[in-house]
Amino acid sequence: MSLLNYQLSTPNCEAKTCVVLIHGLFGDLDNLKALANTLEEHQVLRLDVPNHGNSPHWAEMDYPSLAKAVVDLLGRLKIAQAHFVGHSMGGKIAMATALLYPQYVKSLVVADIAPVAYPPRHHIVFAALNQLDPAQLSNRAQALSQLLDAGIDEGTAQFLLKNLKREQTGFSWRMNIKALEASYDKLIGWELGGSGKSYGGPSLCIRGADSDYVQAAHTQAFVSQFPAIQAKSLAGAGHWLHAQKPAVFNRLVGEFIANHQ
Repeated sequence: MSLLNYQLSTPNCEAKTCVVLIHGLFGDLDNLKALANTLEEHQVLRLDVPNHGNSPHWAEMDYPSLAKAVVDLLGRLKIAQAHFVGHSMGGKIAMATALLYPQYVKSLVVADIAPVAYPPRHHIVFAALNQLDPAQLSNRAQALSQLLDAGIDEGTAQFLLKNLKREQTGFSWRMNIKALEASYDKLIGWELGGSGKSYGGPSLCIRGADSDYVQAAHTQAFVSQFPAIQAKSLAGAGHWLHAQKPAVFNRLVGEFIANHQ
């Protein structure tokens, strides 16, 4: 299986502390670039999750196979251990890596996601993406108009359109929408929840105070799987907390990593 697409802040990090940044659903490795820029004293590895960005397209996705792809990449890069930071789906990938391959995880930061199964909440997005034929587009404004007409808010639409790639005629999607939709139940699920596995290393959950992704009802799930978990809440931020409150979010992540070198 092909390795994931990635960006490494320096050519070789064998002798440095490494931080792995993992984006969420419909994103790519640039989503956490602002955070990466604040971690310049570290080796930073940003990656495209399969079916996103320039990473390989998979027919099916689940968290055990995604975690395995991440550690395979670390092995190829000769990274023995790293701090992990993941947002949303990327947070679940980071948590799965910590549970299944704890020897690779020096510390864990999870942004606005819990180790639980969630109800579906992206059906409108998938319907809008499936209705849009990128090959017939003349410009991005047409795509934006179609997504807005399909009921997608402008912020989400602009985020999705970062996945458009211009071709000789029209555009194409970099992300594999068909496979993402086919794997959606596993991505919102959490098959590791009943595995009995736990990660006892330093762990931090940062949630947006205006988001409903991490709730008090999720406390037991966190504690049973990540017994050293700490929690922070960002006022005035929702699910996209790293973009809405970047200065505070980046500071919290940087301080947590520095405290667990």
